[in-house]
Amino acid sequence: MAPEQNASLEKPTIIVAGATGDLGGRIVRALVQRGAHVRAMVRPGTAAEKSTGLRNLGASVVEVDFQNAAALREVCAGGTCVISALSGLREVIVDAQTLLLQAAVEAGVPRFIPSDFSIDFTKLPQGTNRNLDLRREFAERLNQAPIAATSVLNGMFTDLLVGAAPVVLFPMKRVVYWGNAHQPLDFTTIEDTAHFTAAAALDAAAPRYLRIAGEVVSASGLKDIASEVTGKNFRLLRAGSLGRLDTLIKVTRALFPQPKEVFPPWQGMQYLRNMFSGLPKLQPLDNARYPDLRWASVKEVLSRRGAQS
Repeated sequence: MAPEQNASLEKPTIIVAGATGDLGGRIVRALVQRGAHVRAMVRPGTAAEKSTGLRNLGASVVEVDFQNAAALREVCAGGTCVISALSGLREVIVDAQTLLLQAAVEAGVPRFIPSDFSIDFTKLPQGTNRNLDLRREFAERLNQAPIAATSVLNGMFTDLLVGAAPVVLFPMKRVVYWGNAHQPLDFTTIEDTAHFTAAAALDAAAPRYLRIAGEVVSASGLKDIASEVTGKNFRLLRAGSLGRLDTLIKVTRALFPQPKEVFPPWQGMQYLRNMFSGLPKLQPLDNARYPDLRWASVKEVLSRRGAQS
């Protein structure tokens, strides 16, 4: 019997798609730390250093073409859960995930975790967020499949506050918001999301949706935290009403449609618009489901950027 088969008899086998991405790689590491056997799926032609990095984490790496149903089914065989950390547009979130779902069902895998990792898109009107509409479309297919499913909803990645999200403007000492400065917002780091997802993958009793937030804080709270970590006086900057943001989204999308970009500027605007509306607020939170987890605060994340400033 092959070493991988021996390992699978002793501990659960979790299949991870999208393992070469930031979140996917962290999920692989967290699963290995929890004692799982991880089978990381990579596409043919994946850079050797990425596959080597996954092996160094302790995962088995398997190249597979998603269009090869038999090969995809073989990779899933013997798994206790398939986790999708895939990122992309329709051809990935709907089409590729559907192929992965079909393979998991045909291989007899009991559980599936889709690549949702977002605010609560189940509460949003259709058409208010392109990327989340795709997740809703796949969720409808997943709900009809003969497999148990768990979606992890984590709000916004806290890491984006010191990266791509134009909310905390360190050079200007401003925190930008739309609508209500006291609207509670959900934030969870990529690392914490990965650890929670790993725990959920090993939890046979996990429900259809799990909602987490490393911290819930408003724009006003972000201002206070940024002031504390930098020792400088940050102020709020109201960019306008939610209606004005709607107009800005429409204009930006018309001028710069970028239909093949996963995160064009207007997509980020849609996400912020959703969050500041309060509609996709995560509740109740399931943070306490796995008591061993520790949650990074917004202050910890902003402190990194504050120290650089």
